[in-house]
Amino acid sequence: MKIQALKQFRAKLASDRPVYGLWVTLESATLTEIAVSIGLDWVVIDAEHGHLDWRDINEHIRAGLRSDTVVLVRLAERNTALTKRALDIGADGVIIPWIETVDQLEQAISDCRYPLEGRRGIGGERATAWGQCLSDHTAEANEHVLVVPLIESVSAIPHVKDMCRLDGTDVFFFGPADFSATAGFRGQWEGPGVAEQILDLKNTITGSGKHCGLMTTSIADQTSRVEQGFRMLGLGSDTGLVLRSLHQSLKVAGQDRLLAPSLDPADGRSL
Repeated sequence: MKIQALKQFRAKLASDRPVYGLWVTLESATLTEIAVSIGLDWVVIDAEHGHLDWRDINEHIRAGLRSDTVVLVRLAERNTALTKRALDIGADGVIIPWIETVDQLEQAISDCRYPLEGRRGIGGERATAWGQCLSDHTAEANEHVLVVPLIESVSAIPHVKDMCRLDGTDVFFFGPADFSATAGFRGQWEGPGVAEQILDLKNTITGSGKHCGLMTTSIADQTSRVEQGFRMLGLGSDTGLVLRSLHQSLKVAGQDRLLAPSLDPADGRSL
């Protein structure tokens, strides 16, 4: 855990400045190394979707050590053992998917805190300097660990206000695509009425003194989201940013094409 990076992250939010980051889905730790080198505020390592295993996650965390970049792990689910493992190998916090109720968020926060405030076990891994700094780390970890719930279901709507009253989380992150799916608009980023629902929830969260984040889809969307009051902004995923850049270059060359869900190259759709 990097205390100074976490303090800087929170200080920016407290002063109403955006914090920008990268969503990592590919195995190469060079991606995190690049993000750290250019001074991104945060990186999320996605262990829910895709193919990253714990060896990959560990390498990404290692690439972010001794930097000012907060490194978070998006867990596959709210799970005490998974949370413990991510934090033990040095993550600065976790993102918990599909949080819908106050109880679920309370459980997630408890997973991230050592007793008596929580139920995180004490391990002799990187977080405690392999057991050499047990007292130092456990004395400060509960205060600084970053717990970010993902709001990605309409079922969470009536519970968000009460979630904001809990001590132990600073930022709520939205998943518009899943939120849209649960609203009956599967496959859309923000289906009819969903953008308005998310903005309403954002107002509830920021009105409680907490902060909101989401992924942006373009430069224009990034600017718009800042104006709307979102402060933890994903510039994109690694794959998404590569595709965005390739499409731009191929369009100029007259060779751009849309992707198709089939893995058959014959299904590529020329533009």
